[in-house]
Amino acid sequence: MSDGAPEEPPVPEAASEVVDPDVDLHVPAHRAETAGGRAPAVLAAVAAGGALGSLARYGLTLAWPAPPGGFPWAVFTVNAVGCALIGVLMVVVGELDRTPHPLVRPFLGVGVLGGFTTCSTYALDAVRLVEGGAAGTALAYLGGTLAAALGAVRAAAAATRAVVAR
Repeated sequence: MSDGAPEEPPVPEAASEVVDPDVDLHVPAHRAETAGGRAPAVLAAVAAGGALGSLARYGLTLAWPAPPGGFPWAVFTVNAVGCALIGVLMVVVGELDRTPHPLVRPFLGVGVLGGFTTCSTYALDAVRLVEGGAAGTALAYLGGTLAAALGAVRAAAAATRAVVAR
């Protein structure tokens, strides 16, 4: 190094092809998602899925609004149901002997379900509850959503594995 700048570590060739941060390049099915110049198709699948998922969430929050200071049931439900569906999807695309189409996981997992579930609205709801004087409701919402989301993904994945094992 003649300019005194620290030398950057080498980047593995496969890492330069990563389009989806959820891709584990050690998993053959995940490598297939980014192989062969599929990056534009993966991005399009994520974008299309994200549009559908976020529109579904937005529609549900319009149909089921939370009153000021009230528990945000729509976002709570969206996050719990979305996590359950992610649990099902990850078992179906990651643990079965069949290899799904390379765009299934980016479209459904990252796109549809990533757009459907929301951490930002969850956090904003909690802040608004605290600012509105409903700290107890905010605490119940924060803890309840976390427990429901983790429980939903675990239960749905376990149920899917049991159904698939039959």
